Amino acid sequence: QVQLVESGGGLVQAGGSLRLSCAASGRTFSPYIMGWFRQAPGKEREFVAAISWYGGNTYYADSVKGRFTSSRDNAKNTVYLQMNSLKPEDTAAYYCASKSYSGPYFLRASYNYWGQGTQVTVSS
Repeated sequence: QVQLVESGGGLVQAGGSLRLSCAASGRTFSPYIMGWFRQAPGKEREFVAAISWYGGNTYYADSVKGRFTSSRDNAKNTVYLQMNSLKPEDTAAYYCASKSYSGPYFLRASYNYWGQGTQVTVSS
């Protein structure tokens, strides 16, 4: 069973930065894509960013493009989300997830495992 644990969330002012981490563990951790999603109260969980595990190709939602950067350390089974120029609308619980080859990277249903989430709050 794969376990994903996010960390690094917190309270920051608009324009600030945070770096989220997602550490994975399990008998066999071999994802195709590691994704980041976020969910604000009263809203649906939305795609934020994704990175292919082996190739390192990255994908971003338009709302965060140019501000967020996803990366990974395969040796540490860890993915990161560097968030810069944060805006109040970025406030949400952020989740990391892993998926196999099948399914679009931006679709929640494509992901097999999810972390518990870490809260990011951006004050105006």
